[in-house]
Amino acid sequence: MSLQQKIREELKEAMKARETVRVMVLKGLVSAFTNELVAQKRKPSEELGDGDVLNVIKRAVKQRKDSIEQFRKGGREDLAENEEKELEVLSTYLPETMSKEEIKTIAQDKKEELGIDDKAKMGILIGSLMKDLKDKADGGDVKEVVEGLF
Repeated sequence: MSLQQKIREELKEAMKARETVRVMVLKGLVSAFTNELVAQKRKPSEELGDGDVLNVIKRAVKQRKDSIEQFRKGGREDLAENEEKELEVLSTYLPETMSKEEIKTIAQDKKEELGIDDKAKMGILIGSLMKDLKDKADGGDVKEVVEGLF
């Protein structure tokens, strides 16, 4: 069963169980899958590959994180809490990511390998790490770790 099919099945179960937050998030994902298919000039009835499904989920996670940050800046803790609940649901569909300690070890090795000792070349290091750690590490964590190396 593909990830997209699994999410559709879980949507049905959540609707039966009347889990409102879960239903709302999963409906949004199903809609985003359709939008992704249309954007790729494919029929809305087709299935996305698991890689495309994960990209859609990652985009939704990033949107939630951005929203939480903005709501907190605006003093709207109630809206931030709603977004956090949605983020929890979305996070269950993402693969496990590396810890900052694991990233730091790899980043230090890569820094030595590339011979980067200047903060101006930090972008090169981040780009190289992201290529190596594509689906294994969060981009924000990689950036934070690399900034800490300089």
